[in-house]
Amino acid sequence: MEKTFIFGHKKPDTDSVTASISLSYLKNQLGFHTEPRVLGDINNESKFVLKYFKTKQPKYLNDVKLQVKDFEYQKNNFIFAKESIYAAFYHMLKKQATTLPIVDDNQKLLGIVSMKSIAAEQIVGDLAHIKTSYKNIHSILNGEEILKYDEEITGNTLIASYRSTTFLENINVNEETILIVGDRHSIIENAVMNHAKLIIVTGNGMIKEEHLKIAEKNKVNIIRTSMDTFSVAKVIGLSNYVSTIVHSDSVIAVNENDYLNDITDLSKKYRYSNYPVIDNNGICLGLFRLADMNDKRPKQVILVDHNSMEQSVDGLEEAEILEIVDHHNIGKIGTSKPINFRNMPVGSSNTIIYMMYQEHQIEIPKNIAGLMVSGIISDTLLMKSPTTTELDKKAIEELSKIAEINPSEYAYDMFKAGSSIKGMTEEQILYNDFKNFKMDNSKIGIGQIFTLNIDEIKKNENKFIDLIERVAVNNDYAVVGLFVTDIMKNGSYVYYNTKAQEIFKDAFNLKEIQQGEYLNNIISRKKQIIPNVMRVMD
Repeated sequence: MEKTFIFGHKKPDTDSVTASISLSYLKNQLGFHTEPRVLGDINNESKFVLKYFKTKQPKYLNDVKLQVKDFEYQKNNFIFAKESIYAAFYHMLKKQATTLPIVDDNQKLLGIVSMKSIAAEQIVGDLAHIKTSYKNIHSILNGEEILKYDEEITGNTLIASYRSTTFLENINVNEETILIVGDRHSIIENAVMNHAKLIIVTGNGMIKEEHLKIAEKNKVNIIRTSMDTFSVAKVIGLSNYVSTIVHSDSVIAVNENDYLNDITDLSKKYRYSNYPVIDNNGICLGLFRLADMNDKRPKQVILVDHNSMEQSVDGLEEAEILEIVDHHNIGKIGTSKPINFRNMPVGSSNTIIYMMYQEHQIEIPKNIAGLMVSGIISDTLLMKSPTTTELDKKAIEELSKIAEINPSEYAYDMFKAGSSIKGMTEEQILYNDFKNFKMDNSKIGIGQIFTLNIDEIKKNENKFIDLIERVAVNNDYAVVGLFVTDIMKNGSYVYYNTKAQEIFKDAFNLKEIQQGEYLNNIISRKKQIIPNVMRVMD
């Protein structure tokens, strides 16, 4: 069963991190195979929550772009170097491929062989020289093992086509001779006495007992076949190791983790239709054909706490979205088929997930309840945010019982851990929870950070103002704002780019505004900040 990734937005906050974990647990209890992930570094508040409830931090998910491993490429389509050319040819026919990767005994890629190279070998190659194994010759001739002393057979083929007297008088047989002969006993006798490398007796010809004894003494390999001499001569060259015609200089391999875009670029550059697939250790896994691009298995994902492309994982357009659970406004996101989209006007994604547990009658473990209530407390600022609903309050009450916490006391510890900005740079503070929005063709960027110590911000406020101005100019933002929210005072201090001064003044109905202005009861970016800014810009 393919694994489904569940994740929140690119700037993971406590609600998105805990929602990913709690929803993944629910889905797995219902028989699905899911795994929670995060799209970035988690904040101190989330770290506190995971540590408090002894829960492992989700792994990082870089992207969900289509990779080679997401296509139904021809797995295990390769052949070992010591297989015969004959075997390689029929392997390609069976797989309907014109190219075949060649690997060593450890499955490391050595090169490729193609139908063209096999044809060229039969037309212009040295068909007389043989370098192969006894096994390959025995197999291609469907022969009978008479005597075998060598695993590997190297030499030059010689066909006994002359009269016996002519052959014996003019032809030199030695240890590099691979003799193809019928039941011509004088020639066989000569060959075994002169230590021929291999004698192939055609037409099921008889071999005299005395000749076998000499062959045994001189360790001469012998194979007998029902094929006639002409047929043996025609196919013997195909018994050669396929490695004898392998191309290694111009091999272009792809890694199973390479992206679809990489393959497209390769095909444009090299015009090849087939590419060996290797893993990170150079082990050959099979063959990728351009035709395989039509048979893909996109990564399956479930989004929580967001539903817009801008805030989601890279490559989302190449993935299959199975479900969305969110409590924000509906953004511009499309799917190729209908999905479950759970969107509710509540204060936290975990409130919705709590309802899903109830609907499916799934028991909530203590640690999962702790994660869920942490997400709700965080997003509703312990029910002080205007986004708070009765459903959120009920969820906090019930989940706190399961988690065995006092919500007020726990919230203070959680906010205290999360509001520390010690050691953070101005950039880290601005981008700690920074979200992008669009109003027609205007870009809006709003950062928000919670702190119990506003003095830490105020003593460096000029640096923050300069940073915000640079970010706005360099990235073509119409509006950039940093809201420093004081949880205990239930308000926020705002810093902004110069061009946005009038927008923020009008957005919050102020006669005048200055950098670091305190906005009483303004704590929700979703319900208060963004709607007011967009109202003025409309």
